[in-house]
Amino acid sequence: MSKYTNKQIRHLRSLAHERKPVVIIGDKGLTQGVVDEIKNALEIHELIKVKIRTEEREDRNEMINLITQRTGSTQVQLVGHIVTLFKRSKEAKIPLPKS
Repeated sequence: MSKYTNKQIRHLRSLAHERKPVVIIGDKGLTQGVVDEIKNALEIHELIKVKIRTEEREDRNEMINLITQRTGSTQVQLVGHIVTLFKRSKEAKIPLPKS
């Protein structure tokens, strides 16, 4: 489960609304290069969207679980094929509301 409160998750969702996906996972799936790119994007932005091009819901959910495990991120939202992820970087960039 998330280490963030519902209020904080709602705040992150509102911030993510206007953002575009910064990483797109294509036909080759979740490679180490893609994981590294997601880690890098999370360190820079903290809050990112990732588009996963797969038709199977189970495959997509499995891929999201692997991404969150390998990057230490939290899933904020899933809309269609786009997952929103958050990971606090060393220097916090996004202020979160108190619980």
